[in-house]
Amino acid sequence: MGSLRAAARPIPTPMTSASSASPDRSAEQQEIPDKPGDSYVQSFARGLSVIRAFNAEHPEQTLTDVAAATGLTRAGARRILLTLQTLGYVEAEGRLFRLTPKILDLGFAYLTSMPFWNLAEPIMEELSGQVHESCSAAVLDRTEIVYVLRVPTHKIMTINLSIGSRLPAYCTSMGRVLLSALDEDALDATLGATPLYAHTPRTVTDKDELKKIIAQVRQQGWAIVDQELEGGLISISAPIRNRQGRVIAAMNISGNAQRTSAKQMVKTFLDPLLQAAQRVSGMVARRT
Repeated sequence: MGSLRAAARPIPTPMTSASSASPDRSAEQQEIPDKPGDSYVQSFARGLSVIRAFNAEHPEQTLTDVAAATGLTRAGARRILLTLQTLGYVEAEGRLFRLTPKILDLGFAYLTSMPFWNLAEPIMEELSGQVHESCSAAVLDRTEIVYVLRVPTHKIMTINLSIGSRLPAYCTSMGRVLLSALDEDALDATLGATPLYAHTPRTVTDKDELKKIIAQVRQQGWAIVDQELEGGLISISAPIRNRQGRVIAAMNISGNAQRTSAKQMVKTFLDPLLQAAQRVSGMVARRT
């Protein structure tokens, strides 16, 4: 059960991009949204920003590092770190702070609350074994997709993908399936908030062209992306729906362009993928 094992790994908090280097620390400062009156708990938001300050590039940080990454004062960052330490989510060694495995409880609570978590995994493992390629599932989080299940086979990307990994939605097949479920206003808002840049020479970055592609995905019920995120990577995806027919996730098969072309992937993998996605959707409908 590969993806259940992956859920026990530290969940990366920043976006993991195939073409992005380590981000500038100033860019990692968490923006606090406009406060909706008295219902907004600023101290809680600041606590979350401290948790998000830790990532693969900065697994251990000093108090000064955390304050700089979050935009908090040293005193404010210290109070939050000590609170997290008392609760068991952070540990300290000398001047360095790091997250503890207990932080996984926060992400695992979300994963275990998803209706297709236990249902999809054996079907995805069966699908991966049938097509001999990696299979994943993801959900949409604003402008990004977040991996929630993964059954890897060959390593076909330069970045490591695991549960919690994030990729831009606009240039990924699962992202386009998920974006196709949005209404026009929500889609415009999402694409408008997305930094559209070329990861490869094939990446579509024109908003109007992307909307045409997403409209086609909506009509045909699946998406394929040919080396738009990373050279050599081809991915084909289908939606997972709940009882009401709403798209709640996307499932994909990823392949290497050196082994198979996009046309061959559609011919060989589309039917098994659609059948697997429909099986998961049917099981979700019976459970919810």
